[in-house]
Amino acid sequence: MGKKEFLKQMESLNRKISEHEAKIKIERNKSFPGAGRIKYWEREILAFKDALEKAKKRLRRGR
Repeated sequence: MGKKEFLKQMESLNRKISEHEAKIKIERNKSFPGAGRIKYWEREILAFKDALEKAKKRLRRGR
């Protein structure tokens, strides 16, 4: 992948992280928040952040 693709991937990952954080906020504001859903989204956010870091490293290396 080139620089353009990595930047596009990073933008997409940042957008997904923001969406999941918004979902968590909405869920926590409910009268009976679903703990399972929140944990699931938090795990996905960690995975997205890990993928984002890998993309940043690859971009710095010039791949």
